[in-house]
Amino acid sequence: MADRKAIFITGGGSGIGRAVATYFGARDWFVGVGDIDQAGMDETLDMIGHGFTYAHKFDVRDRSAWDEALESFATAAGGRIDVVFNNAGIPIGGSLVENSTEEIERCLDINLKGVLFGAQAAYPHLKKTAPGSCLLNTASAAGIYGTPGASVYSATKFGVRAITESLDGEWAEDGIKVRSLMPSFIDTPLLDHTPNAQTNEGIRQRVTEAGLEITPVLEVAQAAWDAVHGEKLHTTVGKTAKQMAFAARWLPGRVRKQTRGSARPLGR
Repeated sequence: MADRKAIFITGGGSGIGRAVATYFGARDWFVGVGDIDQAGMDETLDMIGHGFTYAHKFDVRDRSAWDEALESFATAAGGRIDVVFNNAGIPIGGSLVENSTEEIERCLDINLKGVLFGAQAAYPHLKKTAPGSCLLNTASAAGIYGTPGASVYSATKFGVRAITESLDGEWAEDGIKVRSLMPSFIDTPLLDHTPNAQTNEGIRQRVTEAGLEITPVLEVAQAAWDAVHGEKLHTTVGKTAKQMAFAARWLPGRVRKQTRGSARPLGR
């Protein structure tokens, strides 16, 4: 296999995926990105600025497309994949009764089934480069405690957290690390989306009005690097996520009280 380490990143056409791609690329990794946005991926690879890059357009909901993407990337990277970053995801907010069937199914398919499919496809590649290879999943602060106005999104991110913990046990004997990132609100284009089809008020506006901080995306890239090279199972990113993790563990009654009276940045 080639000596240069290789990482494949879904959702690599923007946001967290782009930040992680450029961060690892600047540290001399071979970087592959997957996305449904070809133009976005091209921009990401241009930002990396060296020739050890690869882009593959595919939909994470398609199980067979996962195999094709990773096999093609492994070939391009000289036969190895050291890290697969299960990062592709979409937001959905609002009261559950406001969410359409189509919105719910799309969020579940991308955020949850896409991660499961990615893990299945990644396993044989990561086993080849073990010990020390890593499956890194993007969870969320919404996977620490259920977020009012984001029940579907929270469910998917609790699921990603569970997948991470389960595979950490399943793959330990193979020498494959399994890790998750749990960011709060990160300064990416996703914040400019609307929570659901019944509102035209963007997520960024709601977060700001709720008095919550928006964390620079570079912090997530740095956390991804640390997660891949460290031993921590879940890595919180941003002040809100860190506070939520502490409170959910040590002050659950207070968290429940605050949640029941919260400003609901993704909800009504």
